[in-house]
Amino acid sequence: MHGLGNDFVIIDGRGHPPKLSSGQLRAIGDRHRGVGYDQLIVLENSATADVFMRIFNSDGTEAEACGNATRCVAHLMMTEKQKDIVVVETVAGHLKGKKISGGNIVVDMGVPNLDWQAIPLATKQDTDKVEISAGPLSYPVAVNMGNPHLVFFVENADEIELEKWGPVLENDSLLPAKANISVASPMENGEFRLRVWERGVGITLACGSAACATIVAACRRGLSDGKARLHLNGGPLDMEYLESGNVLMGGPVAYSFEGVLDLSLLEGSH
Repeated sequence: MHGLGNDFVIIDGRGHPPKLSSGQLRAIGDRHRGVGYDQLIVLENSATADVFMRIFNSDGTEAEACGNATRCVAHLMMTEKQKDIVVVETVAGHLKGKKISGGNIVVDMGVPNLDWQAIPLATKQDTDKVEISAGPLSYPVAVNMGNPHLVFFVENADEIELEKWGPVLENDSLLPAKANISVASPMENGEFRLRVWERGVGITLACGSAACATIVAACRRGLSDGKARLHLNGGPLDMEYLESGNVLMGGPVAYSFEGVLDLSLLEGSH
């Protein structure tokens, strides 16, 4: 499945959750010899929600949150259970999803954590203006949406060499858990252009948790009133930062195909 081109392999492990090594995860993620994905999702049983989703990046590392994947999984559960509202459990907490007119899926991504220790940062910092820079990028807003984000506001997001500066910032010593790196530029109509370097993946067509971090960061910088459309490489996401502190993210989901992985794909991958 995919959400605006942010693509996922989703494995139903509710009967027998697969134990995939980092090598096997990378093999499945190989877009030439495997399947290819930004994140691989394993569905597991949950005692407190409709389903538990475990998230892995294409480099084999585990992730805490993924907004677009949550929307896709919510859609799967709505179809399976014949419900318009479901709850998806992740290692970062419980996320509620609902279907709205037009078939789009809106997920409540919860309340962001803005404390420097929760991002996490290696040293105490003002998370409204973090002292980190690379090339033309400096002083981002730091937000944790279940996973760490740095959001840089720039005049023109499309002019930033994100493929060059993204990995430099992701791996900076100030970020012990690394971070997703976003560059955002305000548009004249109150909307935003957003490009994202995802931790453990690279540049992606869309990143839901980064969109959440960006609307939060825009409000903290006085650039938004809390409701805006964000234009990512793969298309738009509609964002709302509520007075309660919760962040809502809405957009389309799509199926690509269903199938069975050949076991030979996993042989010799450790």
